[in-house]
Amino acid sequence: MRVSLIYLLTSVFSLHLSISIFYLFSLSLSRMDQEYDVIVLGTGLKECILSGLLSVDGLKVLHMDRNDYYGGESSSLNLVQLWKRFRGSNTPPENLGASKEYNVDMIPKFMMANGTLVRVLIHANVTKYLNFKAVDGSFVYQKGKIYKVPATDVEALTSTLMGLFEKRRARKFFIYVQDYEETDPKSHEGLDLTKVTAREVISKYGLDDSTVEFIGHAVALHRDDSYLDKPAIDTIKRMKLYAESLARFKGGSPYIYPLYGLGELPQAFARLSAVYGGTYMLNKPECKVEFDESGKAYGVTSEGETAKAKKIVCDPSYLSDKVKKVGRVARAVCIMSHPIPDTNNSHSVQIILPQNQLGRKSDMYVFFCSYAHNVAPKDKYIAIVSTEAETDNPQVELKPGIDLLGTVDETFFEIYDRFEPVNNPLDDNCFVSASYDATTHFESTVADVVAMYSKITGKELDLTVDLSAASAAAEQS
Repeated sequence: MRVSLIYLLTSVFSLHLSISIFYLFSLSLSRMDQEYDVIVLGTGLKECILSGLLSVDGLKVLHMDRNDYYGGESSSLNLVQLWKRFRGSNTPPENLGASKEYNVDMIPKFMMANGTLVRVLIHANVTKYLNFKAVDGSFVYQKGKIYKVPATDVEALTSTLMGLFEKRRARKFFIYVQDYEETDPKSHEGLDLTKVTAREVISKYGLDDSTVEFIGHAVALHRDDSYLDKPAIDTIKRMKLYAESLARFKGGSPYIYPLYGLGELPQAFARLSAVYGGTYMLNKPECKVEFDESGKAYGVTSEGETAKAKKIVCDPSYLSDKVKKVGRVARAVCIMSHPIPDTNNSHSVQIILPQNQLGRKSDMYVFFCSYAHNVAPKDKYIAIVSTEAETDNPQVELKPGIDLLGTVDETFFEIYDRFEPVNNPLDDNCFVSASYDATTHFESTVADVVAMYSKITGKELDLTVDLSAASAAAEQS
């Protein structure tokens, strides 16, 4: 089932060509030695979204990158690029197919169909540059097996994840969540969810620990169990979002994913920024942020020219002295020739392995996609296993996720550091994004973008959009 947010009338080639034209046009009319409202460094997804949103707001934006390609750490690689990055060679095996047919995400994430990122896409009107397709399935790992994640009362009754009596208890809880409306006290059943904890609400329904685990980690998408002792309203909202997203396209999961990989998203927002007058400069060496005597950033220097701006937006690699290391992500990128076993031959799935099932401090995630989303040649599949690294040995640490995949043709391992900003933008005019986490969904990523937008502009991003714009035609693939 293919889901077109607003059906793309031009080919992907046209999109890339249009961006190149805008990029060259910007360069031909602009020089660095000008003054801008905002300079954005790095063309990762977060930075490109912010560049697009700020340009639409009428700000004069200069967007620079030391690389000669869009996407930064969130880029999508073809097979030659993948081989060069992990194997140091430009000659992958011929049996894997054509290099250009691969679009392998380095930061793999699915989008919740009713989630914040979709709202941002509609708000910014970049949906016309993109094609999406529903993700086939959402699964959870429990007691050595994987099961489809039930998210509604109907699914609870048919799920093999629970016994008969537990299904009935879970069904009652899902009905409560589905019927709950903040503005309707009759739906609250006497509970003030802004004060009552998630643990207290769940205990009212007598759910088993294993049921609480999949609800908290695979439906509400919490990354640890601290949510249990916090106000229940957040968990209930997360569960409602999951169920509403699942119903949006009546598919096997609440997620959608762009054709040709996530590398299309930064380019779409880059095009948006260019349409509204943003200037793009790729392959700019150094990109040194300049500070005055009071410690406030006032511009960026590259190749002997300094562009001035009131505010600097960047990823952690451009201002390493203003971030702290908060963790590491271990990741395995796998090329396969078959679907993941026990997923109903699905061509795209998410699998969440809750921390307690593995005896770990953090969850593990499996992102799985294929030629059906144009990220690999015919009959080839891409699986990416990720987790917050707890050791220096990703091969061993990621084994529980990799063992679910079956036979793997090629595997590439990496560990990268995660950083978060420690500076106060009011003191230095610098707005630094956080590194991407191990999750295979966009909820935490886009929350950082929305928060940064508010800090940069001093206003809230209006995301009260018509989600029906995301429900355009569904057509058979």
